[in-house]
Amino acid sequence: MFDFIRTHTKAIQLLMLVFVLPGFFLFGIEGFMSMSEKSETVAVVAGKKIGQIEWDAAVKEDVDRIRQNARGADPKMFDSPEFKYAALERLVNRRVLEAAVQKFHLDVSDQNLAATLLQDPSFAALRKPDGTLDQAKYKELLSPQGLTPQAFEARMRVDISAQQALQALAKSGMVPAALADVALSAYFEKREIQVVKFLPQEVAKKITPTDAEIETFYKANLPLFQATEKASVEYVVLDLDHIKKTITPSEAEIKSYYEQNNDRLSGGEERKVRHILIEVPQTASTDDREKAKKRAEDLLAQVRKSPASFADIAKKNSQDTASASNGGDLGFFPRGAMVKSFEDAAFSMQPKQISDLVETDFGYHIIQLTEIKAPKKSSFAEMKPGIEADLQKQMAQKKFAEVAEVFTNMVYEQSDTLKPVADKLKLEIQSAQNVMRQPLPNARGALASPKFLGALFSVDSLDKKRNTEAVQIGVDQLVAGRIVSYTPAQTIPYQEAKEKAKALLTERLSISTARAEGLAKLAQLTVDPAATPTQLSAPIIVSRDALAEQSPKLVDTVLRASTAKLPLWLGVDLGEGGYRVVLLKKVIDDKVEHSPTVQNRDQYLQIWLAAEAASYYEYLKEKFKVQIKVNKPEPKTRAG
Repeated sequence: MFDFIRTHTKAIQLLMLVFVLPGFFLFGIEGFMSMSEKSETVAVVAGKKIGQIEWDAAVKEDVDRIRQNARGADPKMFDSPEFKYAALERLVNRRVLEAAVQKFHLDVSDQNLAATLLQDPSFAALRKPDGTLDQAKYKELLSPQGLTPQAFEARMRVDISAQQALQALAKSGMVPAALADVALSAYFEKREIQVVKFLPQEVAKKITPTDAEIETFYKANLPLFQATEKASVEYVVLDLDHIKKTITPSEAEIKSYYEQNNDRLSGGEERKVRHILIEVPQTASTDDREKAKKRAEDLLAQVRKSPASFADIAKKNSQDTASASNGGDLGFFPRGAMVKSFEDAAFSMQPKQISDLVETDFGYHIIQLTEIKAPKKSSFAEMKPGIEADLQKQMAQKKFAEVAEVFTNMVYEQSDTLKPVADKLKLEIQSAQNVMRQPLPNARGALASPKFLGALFSVDSLDKKRNTEAVQIGVDQLVAGRIVSYTPAQTIPYQEAKEKAKALLTERLSISTARAEGLAKLAQLTVDPAATPTQLSAPIIVSRDALAEQSPKLVDTVLRASTAKLPLWLGVDLGEGGYRVVLLKKVIDDKVEHSPTVQNRDQYLQIWLAAEAASYYEYLKEKFKVQIKVNKPEPKTRAG
């Protein structure tokens, strides 16, 4: 199978990252910008800092979005360094695009912004009967995220501008068929090989290091035999969930919220229509516009003469291809979902009524109202659980700042114990053993935070046995801890480390011996190609999209080798995986299977566009002097 997705994972990920802009972050970006100046800097774009707090918020947003869309997601994934680093990369990506929009003056008109907002269902319920935006409800929708309408619209302009610029890049991409076919033919090419394996685990059976060799290896590699410093610690965590447990909205508060917001929560009236569209481009001449209008008038006369035939006439004549196949049916929509002239007509009609011609930027519409759905107001009993949860969260967010100040002051002022702050705020004192300066692979929560571990292993904490300061490890999440006992790093004595030293030395000798045996065999076969090894495998067919259980490095070596003179002996060093001597026998000539298809060429174009997008993004990163100050997690790889 032609699996570009698997083969070019990084390119596809970047294509998705760049061309499909993530939803804008609905948190208080202005607040983060100022707080980032006070928090640890994790990245810099165009001279502007991204702080730990902003990164934590981006991680939280990703977690919330995934939990909403994939309720069965493994919670352990959210604590992984890879997951958190990916959120930072997306945050940096957004900052790069924002900088590009500002630098290149990619402005978005008020009309374009309004049209985009009209298409967002989140704002449909905010329209008044006259089609204008209810400013009070607009502010109410944005305020929980810490956004003003001006800040939200500014971010929307950046999103639209960046998307338009990148779509233009995508549309400009073109790869000649001849060039694509050359690359595709190389991709699909198959070669027949036979392999001899020189495996370290097989060689190891013949290796027995002497005591002197083991001791010499130990002394030469003392860093390999260090007992890492460890500490037993205790800590307390203050987070929003804890605050929520202490808050119970009263019945009166819940009822008041219900009465004030029921109209918004229930939504507005919705209407279901069919329509026939005769398109008129905005650049159309007067004659073309008149012809289109005449055609629309003729169709209007037909449907008014026979209203029951509206769906059939729409199916045959409407130029809105998305709805024509369904007889022009647009389904139910509320106010604010359509352009104003179309909406005004639809919401002024009675069921089964047919409108006059309605002109929009798309052309001329004929509308038939088929059904009206009145808003269903939910009862207080139905809405109470959800309102109670929302109120509890809002009240907890307001209270958190107050409690956080108490927490911060107490762990500092009573620095020799965590018990007072735990008792006052009813927090659990948690404990952990064998804690190190860097998070362990299975670490969770506070112990997965490098920032908190750094505070634990600071001079004040280690030498003076004081509490750490209150450390922010996430949005609305503080932690403080102390060292209970500490074991410094030290070299393991030889007698205790002897078995480990023997195992490591044996492993290294096995790898080097397997390599040496493989190289010797390759040298022999180069001189005498007919001296075929008895361990030679059965023939294997490999290609770039079918590795046949061989190492990618081996297959790449085979497919890069010149086929001017076959058969050909090759050597491949797989490091810990040993050494391979490969006999390249022939190229499999299958013109039918290798012949590129239209689908192949389309997929190749997508990869080409991904490469162009990657190149353009790298250019922008360099231009805006991107610095990511956090080490990227090492990829997890399997043995070769």
